[in-house]
Amino acid sequence: MTREEYVTAHISPEPGHLGRLYRHTHLTCLYPRMCSGHLQGRLLAMIVSMVKPRRVLELGTFTGYSALCLAETLPEGGEVHTVEVDDEMEEHLTELFATSPAGDRITLHIGDALELIPALGEGWDLVYIDANKRDYEKYLDLLLPRITPGGFILADNTLWDDKVLDTAKNHDAQTVALDSFNTRVASDPRLETVILPLRDGLTLIRVKE
Repeated sequence: MTREEYVTAHISPEPGHLGRLYRHTHLTCLYPRMCSGHLQGRLLAMIVSMVKPRRVLELGTFTGYSALCLAETLPEGGEVHTVEVDDEMEEHLTELFATSPAGDRITLHIGDALELIPALGEGWDLVYIDANKRDYEKYLDLLLPRITPGGFILADNTLWDDKVLDTAKNHDAQTVALDSFNTRVASDPRLETVILPLRDGLTLIRVKE
């Protein structure tokens, strides 16, 4: 048994509809590892149950797995707004959210997150960033004035296959941008930051009150 197999065998089970979505993603999508999966999905659902956010914003919907996890444990009246740049995913996502548990709590927005963030208003209690890695700092600049004091940001893929450990060797745009984002949030006095070495790295950020 691998470490990953042991971990997933000893956490809360993956809901059936999410297991089917995960399998469908791996059968039909070009980059299936972008899907959050069992472990990260259970963590997202638990964080929402702990934070109890009223308004959640997700940047990067992909096949909808993480959006459903974020919506799963929302308090009464809570809502998830999720932004996906690929308009070819719109039909799939619309049908998925219409037929999945907690899908009625999700509002899908198709377009560029940099353009949509200002249009979607303020008062976000929790933001999950999993979109264009090169734009993480731009997202942060737009989000910080729009997040509730004491609110949280989750940023995915912040270890980037450990490429960020050596940017002299790995100097592609995504790696350099993620390293810059990691340095930025760690040094910003307005933020409390922890990197969780989960899958490809998940950074948990708290905006100080």
